[in-house]
Amino acid sequence: MVKAIAISALLALSACQTASGSFCAIAKPQRPSAAEIQAMTDERVAAVLRHNLTGQQLCGWRP
Repeated sequence: MVKAIAISALLALSACQTASGSFCAIAKPQRPSAAEIQAMTDERVAAVLRHNLTGQQLCGWRP
């Protein structure tokens, strides 16, 4: 739950400049392993998808 809140907070800042740089300068795609995916909660899956979709839209990440 704490991870999901932290990720949500980071995503809220994703379109903004931060003190350390833009989302595209500091973020990278999240690519969980098959074992991690099996253990993820629905909330964590949604957070990873939001993060990666944000990167695709703002930074041109490929799926």
